[in-house]
Formats: sequence, C-alpha cells, structure tokens
Amino acid sequence: MKARKAGFAGSWYPDSASGCERQINEFIKEAKTISGIKPVGGIVPHAGWYYSGKIACNVIKILSESGTPDVMLVFGMHLHAGSSRFLMKEGAWDTPFGEIEIEDRIAARLYEKYSFEIETAQRFNRDNTIELQLPFIKYFFKDVKIIPMGVPPVEESLNIGISAVKIAKDLGLKVMVLGSTDLTHYGANYGFVSHGTGVQALKWVKNENDKRVIDAMLEMNPGKVIKEAMSNDNACCAGAAATAISAAKQLGASRAELVTYTTSYDISPGDSFVGYAGIVF
Repeated sequence: MKARKAGFAGSWYPDSASGCERQINEFIKEAKTISGIKPVGGIVPHAGWYYSGKIACNVIKILSESGTPDVMLVFGMHLHAGSSRFLMKEGAWDTPFGEIEIEDRIAARLYEKYSFEIETAQRFNRDNTIELQLPFIKYFFKDVKIIPMGVPPVEESLNIGISAVKIAKDLGLKVMVLGSTDLTHYGANYGFVSHGTGVQALKWVKNENDKRVIDAMLEMNPGKVIKEAMSNDNACCAGAAATAISAAKQLGASRAELVTYTTSYDISPGDSFVGYAGIVF
C-alpha cells in the first residue's frame, strides 16, 4: 500500500514515535474531562504543536474516551468559497506511529456522488491542517481508518458531511468527525490590523472576533460559522469546521462544549497572533 509522506514531521511536530509520545504525555498532564456527554466529534486547531498541539491532543483524547470508531472523518485545508473539494480516496498516510489507512469504501461512494480533486500518495497539496492531527489520531485510535477531505466554506460542504455519515452507517461502520481550523489571524504578519496593536487589539480578538465564531460553533450552527468567517476573518478553515458540525449533528450530537481557548500570544507574545479553540460535540 502506498503511503503519503508526513511533510511536517520534524518541524511542526516530532518526527519519531518516541518524540511524539513524550510530547503527548506532556500535553495530557493537564488534560480536561467532559462530563455528561459522549462526544462524537470536535473542532481542533492546527498550528505547530508548540502553539496548539495541547488543545488538539486533548480534544482527540476526550473523543477516545467515548469509544473506538472504525473511521474518523477529518475535514480541513485552507480553502475559499470558490475552491475545489479535495479527497484522498485510497492508500494510507504516514505518521511517526505508523501508517493510517484510508477508508476507501466510504471515499469511493463519496466520489461517485460529489466532485473532488483526488489526492494520492504521490500527488497532493502540502497542507498542515489534517496532517498535524494524524499522530494524535493514530496514538489514541490505533486501528482507526480515516477519510481526509478538504471542503470549502459553502453550503454544499455541509451535505458532504451528512452524506459521509450516512454512507458509514450503511456500511455498518462507527464514525467520529474532526474539523480543523485556527481562528483570527491578527497583525501585520497577516495583513489584518483593523483594531491597532497591543493589548486592545488582543482583547478585541479574544472577546469579540474569536468569540463570535466560537459562539456559532457552540450553537452548532454550521451556516452561521461560514457566514462569520467570511464576514469577519475569524476562522481560516470555516468549511472544515462547519462540515464537522453538520456531520456531528447527523451522528446525533445536540450540544457542544468548549474545551480550551487560547492564542499564540499567550505562548509567544507579539503584535501578530492567532486564536485557537478546542470544542467537542
């Protein structure tokens, strides 16, 4: 089986199993628990592990405590409303813990129903949004298969999430979902300085701009998530987040809980920074 190489290992996260495990053990020292719900999915950030790995790790750990799925639908990629959709429909994806196999039966049926640009082990777009989650997924769900998809911030993406869940159920497969997005990218590095610099800008991002899109996610309103991001630049992969919400609702999720919110400023203060949220459904 041909496997897609891990392009960010050794830079954005460790490139060895032992290195990844050491980092994961550090992340889960402060792991949170969620009471009263058995989550079926979540939202995770995708900066380098130094900045947001703890959030993504602990969301995926919480999911693992809810049971072991056969397949994880992983939505990501930096796409705009006019972008194509992307799907890896066969093969595997390499991680420091070993390869994660693609669930090709679901992928084949999705490809029959919707148009996708197909990625392969040899031909793909270099993208961190999905890859950075895979070592966590492989660590906490040793034998799970994945469906990695890039979905733009448009209404039809929501239908793809619903269809993927229905196909999995038709095949008798237990499924969980994960949407990968960071939040506001603020500062001169990102060409976004509408509220100046310093503490006031940081407060605006935290208490207003990021809060708006987080509230939409917590409402489990995928259409509102897309509108928020398109209007206020507060989610870089709104299609992924919204589609994960749509799929989670199809799985029966009726409420969401914020696990963690932080920014890169909290780790490395500066005039340019990014927001990160971890949410479970």
